[in-house]
Amino acid sequence: MPDRSVARLLCIESPPAGTRAAIDGALRPPESEYVAALLAAWAPSPDEVARIAELAPRLAAAQRMRRMRAGGVDALMREFSLSSDEGLALMCLAEALLRVPDAATVDRLIRDRLAAGDWRAHVGHDPSLFVNAAAWGLLAGRRLLAPADEHGLARALHEALARGGEPLLRGAMRGAMRLLGERFVVGRDIGEALRRAARARPCLYSFDMLGEAAMTDADARVYLAAYLAAARAIGEAAGARHCDESDGMSVKLSALSPRYVWSQPERLREELLPRLASVCHVAAEAGIGLAIDAEEADRLEPSLDLFEALLDDPRLAGWDGLGFVVQAYQKRAPALVDRLVELARMRGRRITVRLVKGAYWDTEIKRAQLDGVDDYPVFTRKAHTDLSWLVCARRLLAARAWLRPQFATHNAHSVAAVLAMAGDARDFEFQCLHGMGEALYDGLLAEPDVARTVRVYGPVGSHETLLPYLVRRLLENGANSSFVHGIVDPGVPLDTLLADPAECARAAGGRPHPRIATPPDLYGPTRRNPSGIDLASPGVRASLAARVAAELGRRHVASPLLAVEHAGGPRRTVRNPAALGDVVGEVEECVPDAVPTAVEAALREGREWGAVPATRRAAVLEAAGDVLEADAGRLLPLLVREAGKTWHAAIAELREAVDFCRYYANAARALDMDARPLGAVVCISPWNFPLAIFTGQIAGALAAGNAVLAKPAEQTPLIAFAATRAMHAAGVPRAALQLLPEKGATVGAALVADARIGGVLFTGSTATAGSIRRVLAARDDEPLLICETGGQNALVADSTALPEQLVADVIASAFDSAGQRCSALRLLCVQEDIADRVLEMLRGAVAERVLGDPRDARTDIGPVIDAAARDRIEDWIASVRRRGLDVWRAPLQVPDGGHFVVPTIIAIDDPALLAEEHFGPVLHVLRVPADGIEAAIEQVNALGFGLTFGVHSRIGTSVARFALLARAGNVYVNRNIVGAVVGVQPFGGHGRSGTGPKAGGPLYVPRLARGAGLPALDFARAPQLSQAFTDLLDWIACGSGALASDARGELLVAGRVYAAETLSAGELSLPGPTGEDNRLYFVPVGVVTCVAAHAGALLHQMLAAFAGGNEVRVARDAMSARVLASLPATVVRGAAHGDDVRDCAAVLFDGPDALARQWRERLATLDPAPELLRPRPRYALNRLVRERCVSINTAAAGGNAALFALGGGA
Repeated sequence: MPDRSVARLLCIESPPAGTRAAIDGALRPPESEYVAALLAAWAPSPDEVARIAELAPRLAAAQRMRRMRAGGVDALMREFSLSSDEGLALMCLAEALLRVPDAATVDRLIRDRLAAGDWRAHVGHDPSLFVNAAAWGLLAGRRLLAPADEHGLARALHEALARGGEPLLRGAMRGAMRLLGERFVVGRDIGEALRRAARARPCLYSFDMLGEAAMTDADARVYLAAYLAAARAIGEAAGARHCDESDGMSVKLSALSPRYVWSQPERLREELLPRLASVCHVAAEAGIGLAIDAEEADRLEPSLDLFEALLDDPRLAGWDGLGFVVQAYQKRAPALVDRLVELARMRGRRITVRLVKGAYWDTEIKRAQLDGVDDYPVFTRKAHTDLSWLVCARRLLAARAWLRPQFATHNAHSVAAVLAMAGDARDFEFQCLHGMGEALYDGLLAEPDVARTVRVYGPVGSHETLLPYLVRRLLENGANSSFVHGIVDPGVPLDTLLADPAECARAAGGRPHPRIATPPDLYGPTRRNPSGIDLASPGVRASLAARVAAELGRRHVASPLLAVEHAGGPRRTVRNPAALGDVVGEVEECVPDAVPTAVEAALREGREWGAVPATRRAAVLEAAGDVLEADAGRLLPLLVREAGKTWHAAIAELREAVDFCRYYANAARALDMDARPLGAVVCISPWNFPLAIFTGQIAGALAAGNAVLAKPAEQTPLIAFAATRAMHAAGVPRAALQLLPEKGATVGAALVADARIGGVLFTGSTATAGSIRRVLAARDDEPLLICETGGQNALVADSTALPEQLVADVIASAFDSAGQRCSALRLLCVQEDIADRVLEMLRGAVAERVLGDPRDARTDIGPVIDAAARDRIEDWIASVRRRGLDVWRAPLQVPDGGHFVVPTIIAIDDPALLAEEHFGPVLHVLRVPADGIEAAIEQVNALGFGLTFGVHSRIGTSVARFALLARAGNVYVNRNIVGAVVGVQPFGGHGRSGTGPKAGGPLYVPRLARGAGLPALDFARAPQLSQAFTDLLDWIACGSGALASDARGELLVAGRVYAAETLSAGELSLPGPTGEDNRLYFVPVGVVTCVAAHAGALLHQMLAAFAGGNEVRVARDAMSARVLASLPATVVRGAAHGDDVRDCAAVLFDGPDALARQWRERLATLDPAPELLRPRPRYALNRLVRERCVSINTAAAGGNAALFALGGGA
């Protein structure tokens, strides 16, 4: 057991023991090993095998007959499956339509979704009148809503539309979605649900009040009131019947508290437990059953804690109705059953246990991939889940003296297996979902020899609140592996549907699904996903606590790490920004006098690193990643204490640093043989990512063979020292990586000013980047400068956005890391039709967060980095208050002794107010009309930044339009806008936000070497040459114009090279977790100014600019006028005269060095500053395109249809 104070910080009250330890130990075992154990545990007798073989086909045949004869919604869902565009379109409509309040957006949503399908193909395909009516209606709807120029639609049809077509279709669509909802929701309130259930006898019901996760305390109180009212109403309807013979209810713990997470144990005990207990007391008094529903895997431990507390509640003694739900798709399921049996025996009371397959499978897969844990908590094959369900069912049946088993399944084989194992026993029941399993159980109840008690799980709620539940059911119905899906598909033989899961598991050798890589193997064999730490596991937290206990009180010492010893400077103390009394350590400063010697050593001895083969450099970088990963016990507490990171943020940052090492190692291997190092490179890194960005800059420069002089942020020298030592230990020579820590900018300025430096990598403020640019602009050798600065990052949300999802993403984007991310959300532009609801929810959710010392795992939001940062933020908030703007500050307790700023939301009416970035937990909100979102995006563009941008919308055409309009390097759709992953979402912006290339992208390492060609890129869409380029090249080839033959030949060679090397309009599909689509696009930089002394040089520049898809601007002189006058019209349309370079992205210059220097110095005074490019002998085309990364949450509309289609779902 770790030190008690450390254990408390990590929410460890006692280490898991006995059966609780067994549950934790079974969290993520290798699937093949665990399946082998399940196969050993599942040993049906010959009589059981025979009984299953006789009964399963009988039940399935009756089920298929009933379902195939069904009309209405059943037939509609059979026709429009998730394997079709039309089925997905219907799912998206079902998820969003009913919550959209304004007619204009409803019409756009319907138009967008109907355009996605071939509805004509479904007319007459099914005998059901309902299906044909729907297909005809959807086909007609598509035609009615088509734009005027689509399919040559007659003007008269649009005039008819204007006279009322849209309102009629809108109403019909809303009605259809409500009808679909009624298929899966038993009632809009508990009274209606009880009346419908009474007509469905002989089945019993367990009512679920659709309490999806509460975002605010107000939400939780509403759900609590609904649960209490339901318990009373169900009890009154039940009369004096025993809970086994009457309707009951189910409760989701996430509905009763907005902080139902492992890291808030006190709130769970003091807030959630009393609420849950109050519902249980009413249920117990009413004599009805109540089951605690299962949710995500990371909530199992706290749910067990609460359940065990209820078992000890004396007011619930003698009540047999308390139940718990076990998800068979979790590998922990058998161990959990053992624990429940043990609890029942120890407490001497009966427990009801509902055994389900599981409902969050796709979420668990994605979360494990994102977190980089060892394996999945769930099985990746449906057969393995079914096998686990059978093993758990046998254990439950064996413990009927203590447990009341409830077997939830829609699978005829599973039902038959339970009946075979149970024999004549009747003290258990089957359960099914309302709208999904009735056909199976109608057949069961019709046969007296197999009839058993059947209970229907019946969701209750309004049509608007049913949406997430509805789409989940649609996904489960439509999954290829779903029994419910297969039973209505006559092309699937019953023998296939009824295959023994044990035999299927044996046939596959127990191996995981081949198309679902384990989290460590997410990126394939050449790059291992960095290891994560699952803090939801009590055992993992206990292990981490033991590793970090000594480090949380340690005082670190850092100093310059130079190739040649030099007298150090003064020492200063480094304090924890959250607790100034916590001295993290001290650092010895580097002195400016040490810079010349350090640079000389980098050039002399560090040159040897550049001569090391790229494969060897790659191996060293991979070793560096391994050393950092292994040193988590030291680095994580240091990140928490020195940088004010929460434990989650610290783990993510360490993983990112490791990922940079591995990604750039692969980039080193991909460098061509002609690549040469720049020499000595200066890396100046920030305090907000003191390990990840520090390591990333260094690893990229080292990968290209450069020697590095690293100048870390003054606030975080101890982390930089530890990282540098780790890289030295991995094999990076000391002369190839030197550390020069200091307080202030004297050493950094001296490094930048040293004429021997080959380049500077800088992440920090826009102002400092401008200063560096001006210094380097005075040099004739054109040193490299890569800057990543801030952003005025916006997210736009129309009224199709799901408010709960939007609010969660806004909180993560704006307030994670106390808003101290370059990518953090600064401006939320929300459609006014939903603004009131969204802002009420946002304020309520933020008010539930914990502001405090991040050493405590309960903390959600830590400190800002220092007093100066705090004062700047507070000054800004005070200034907007003086302007009369509405300012809301979260009512959170502010700890003493640290630099804290409470989360703040400011309502504005003009984005122009945000001329500069405000780096902290401050979110500005702009209300926009439905037709004003594009104008708001243009206003954000006008600020000149271009880092991150977000869209929340279910309308695909709107997403595409908004994303294209935003001038941002990273665009995120229906997700948060922070947390870019190396190689998955290459990160970086343009304009005032940076220069490119993107960190963690394919162009980064080649830019850090001279003569390096582009790596081999596997394009999803090949680059495209503009018409202006091809016409200009053809014009040159035809001998037009007064060009000498040798000049024409040189231009033709250059043109052919550009045609082969262009990236313009190219698209890369990037690897990443399931449920996301990540793509890197190469887009034109914009306007390119051409500065040339003669016609041949100008034509060369135009070829280069057009090869990047750009517009060309030429000087207002006689030579340029003559050239343009001689060119084809298609070429001239892409060019214009002009001398103003303030709005251009790049300047192509062909002339003497002295004049080039003047141009560089002139451009360096601009903000943003255009880049000056010269031919060497040709222009670098990769600098005439911008990288734009677009990351789309493809599972936003309720679930991951593509993953379910693999056939692994539960």
